[in-house]
Amino acid sequence: MPVSSHGDVQLSDSSTNAHSRALNQFLAGVELKAFKIAQAALRHEDDALDAVQDAMLQLARAYSEKPAEEWKPLFYRILENRIRDMQRRRTVRGRVIAWLPFRADEDEDELDPIALAPSNDPSPVKKLELNEAMEALEKALADLPRRQQQVFLLRTLEGLDVAETAVAMGCSEGSVKTHYFRALQALREHLGDVL
Repeated sequence: MPVSSHGDVQLSDSSTNAHSRALNQFLAGVELKAFKIAQAALRHEDDALDAVQDAMLQLARAYSEKPAEEWKPLFYRILENRIRDMQRRRTVRGRVIAWLPFRADEDEDELDPIALAPSNDPSPVKKLELNEAMEALEKALADLPRRQQQVFLLRTLEGLDVAETAVAMGCSEGSVKTHYFRALQALREHLGDVL
């Protein structure tokens, strides 16, 4: 039976190709949601993209042979660990950089022609309303404690159930329920007049 190489994972023809397609579909399905979760936690687009990509690679390399129903909690557990690593690294880097003299980047003054191109968005008023609502939600999410933010995003955005969320967060199901309830209460208080 011929064997082909896919990154670091060896794939054989029939059943493994189906398994590989299922993994690719899973990763494509969680990519945007995972990015939103990482961006909310890291508050930096490039770092969020890196965290999601690293989590996807780790899942594909180390856990692709696991049953498909185990991928979602495993993926979000890997993503959360990657986010924590990046936050720790930022903290250490911030302490070190605080002692260095300030240096401005010379490239900041250059204009991006793509950013200046006209947009084909249908309704500026509707876009403004959506942006304001999203900003209010993002601010309210940012004000939540980290565990409440994490459980809210996993349960609401990703649609994980209580048990899967507990596995992804490494805590008990009761803790997930408590954090989720408190997150909902806080968000309702913050967003009551906005929405």
